[in-house]
Amino acid sequence: MQALKFVPQATARNLATHKTHTVGLLLADIRGDFFAPLLNGIEAATSEAGYDLLISCVRQPLHQTRTLPLLGPHNSDGVLIFADSLDDKGLADYCDTNFPTVLIHRKSPEALKIPCVTVENKAASKKIVDHLIEVHCCRRIVFLRGPQGQEDSLWRESGYLQALEAHNILVDPLLITLGEFDRVVARSSIQKLIKDGIEFDAVFSGDDEAAVGVMNALLAGGKRIPEDVAVVGFDDQRMAPFLTPPLTTVRAPTEEVGHEAARQLLQIIQAPGSLSDTTLLPTELVIRRSCGCSN
Repeated sequence: MQALKFVPQATARNLATHKTHTVGLLLADIRGDFFAPLLNGIEAATSEAGYDLLISCVRQPLHQTRTLPLLGPHNSDGVLIFADSLDDKGLADYCDTNFPTVLIHRKSPEALKIPCVTVENKAASKKIVDHLIEVHCCRRIVFLRGPQGQEDSLWRESGYLQALEAHNILVDPLLITLGEFDRVVARSSIQKLIKDGIEFDAVFSGDDEAAVGVMNALLAGGKRIPEDVAVVGFDDQRMAPFLTPPLTTVRAPTEEVGHEAARQLLQIIQAPGSLSDTTLLPTELVIRRSCGCSN
């Protein structure tokens, strides 16, 4: 296995010597169970090709102006960029220098044509909300949004809204609130809904990480899962089947996303050529007990 390097923001700027056979990975965060399989997939592909993996985390909000990217020709042969860890201006800087770049969980700005690897979000989200409505007769379904502007969250909300519309359920703005793909934020949001007396019979938590906070808040508030409130997530993280009750969710091929993104980047580095603008990997509904199903 090749070396896995973690480079904090402060030290990444000081890497002045180009390291050959190195792939860079830019993320805004690596907390939570989501990132382990993603990193496994990336590392497997880079290691197989004889490349080291250099990771840099940026903590500034997306809208803040950033200096020239922390990863570039001075320390890597190409870069993978996760979701909202770099704004459009930063992406344009990479394109202006023809630096090999592949996006993960974010489509390219139209003018830049950067390859992207992501998962199908909208249809799967509609399907899981359809399940709550059609099988479990839920009508007051909470949706927890992810980080502002995060593409996965936007598509999942679109699927949620489409399911409500298909079943002639009016959208209640009070039922759409923050989750941030974070268990602490999700717990706080559900606690507030309970405190404010907002009635709801299901929660689409946005992702599995937020679902942990949702379940914690419901149980602390005296709500039974799924008898009083059904809970569903997205991603099928490794802890999902071990929650109480086991979590109904959407299985996303997160490790495969990482592997495919790294494979495409290596292809660009080693043999530049045209690649599809967007690679969309399929997702599937996984039924467990948190929605009210017995199996």
